[in-house]
Order: sequence, then C-alpha cells, then structure tokens
Amino acid sequence: MFVLSFRASSLRFFAVITLTVAVLIIAIAVGQSGAVVSAAADVDFDGIKTNEDRLAFISACGVEASGEPKETVSFTVPESFDSVIAGYNELQKSQGLDVSRYKNKRVTRYTYEIDGWGEYDGPVHVNLVIYKDTVIAADISSADPKGFISPLVKLA
Repeated sequence: MFVLSFRASSLRFFAVITLTVAVLIIAIAVGQSGAVVSAAADVDFDGIKTNEDRLAFISACGVEASGEPKETVSFTVPESFDSVIAGYNELQKSQGLDVSRYKNKRVTRYTYEIDGWGEYDGPVHVNLVIYKDTVIAADISSADPKGFISPLVKLA
C-alpha cells in the first residue's frame, strides 16, 4: 500500500509554482500574438462590406481576383471543433486570426476562383469568412483534394 501526504506548506508551494508557470505561458502567448498582429498591420480586416471591399482586401494580400464570388455560403461556426476545423483554425492563427472567438456565430464565406498560383496550374480558390464586416478567416487553396491550403495574409 502506498500513502502520500502533503503539508499545507507543500500545497502552497505547488500552487505558487503552477500559478507562475501559467502566468509565464500567458505572457509568452500575448507577446507572440501581438507580434503577429503588428506584422499584418498593413492589411485591414475590418470594414469589408461590399464585393469591392473583398476584392480590395484580396489584392492587399498580393492576390488578384476579379468579378463576383464563385460561391457564397452562410453557416454557423460550430461550438466544438473537430480535428479538421481545429487544424484550419491553427492556419488562421498563423496570420493573426482566430475562428474560435466566433463559435455559434452566423458567418458568410465568399469563394473567389483565380487561375493558378505559383507552381500550381489548376483552379485556385480564395476564401474569405466574414462576420459583421470583419474578415475572421482567409485562405488560398487548390480545388484539387490533393492540393494545398495556405494563409492568405503573408506575415513579415
């Protein structure tokens, strides 16, 4: 039989250590997220109301698209993320966005088609997910299931 006992001073010690580690992790996370936002400062994620605004946003990211969206879909961001949506959110976090802040919110995805991207010759899609005139997710991806997906906003 194994018996483990703690004194009050031991519990306080572990509580202080745990709290210190938590504060350190939060400080590092806040510091990194601030760097991401400042690196993408030349791209304005707010005030995206019209098709012209969406096209201007895409252009500011270095991609030329024209015309109307190929597809417009409204949906509710799910309360819990499966592995696919969690992975997509990590992609968004790499460009200073976080879809998890919009759980249970009704959003609209606008999909534009462009011809080729870099070495890729096939059809390529630019997706913007917008909530109340604010871009909450943006990506560029191939239409091919074996293709690619990457952040639209290039960070410095």
